[in-house]
Amino acid sequence: MRLPSLDHQTTNFGFQKVPMESKSGLVRDVFNSVSPKYDLMNDLMSFGIHRLWKTALLDWLTPHPKKVLLDVAGGTGDIANRYLIRGGGPVFVCVINQTMLNVGKKKLE
Repeated sequence: MRLPSLDHQTTNFGFQKVPMESKSGLVRDVFNSVSPKYDLMNDLMSFGIHRLWKTALLDWLTPHPKKVLLDVAGGTGDIANRYLIRGGGPVFVCVINQTMLNVGKKKLE
């Protein structure tokens, strides 16, 4: 059996089919466009519930100055910010785009 070439494979993006190699760029573009209002969007879409589970997560993590936090897909860094406020050690936030990271940095200033 011969597998199809990746050049012709498609995947779903919203309600449309897009070439597989284009999807990551499209996802990045979406997050670039929503990043200035990302936190508000989370509040509205979750009715604020995301704040409750993030508080529970931080209670469970028990931040300490010698504990390091790696937040993968960390959005605007709200978990990392709370971790620091609670006395946690160094934080590293990984996100798909620079725009989201810039919004998070501004929150820390």
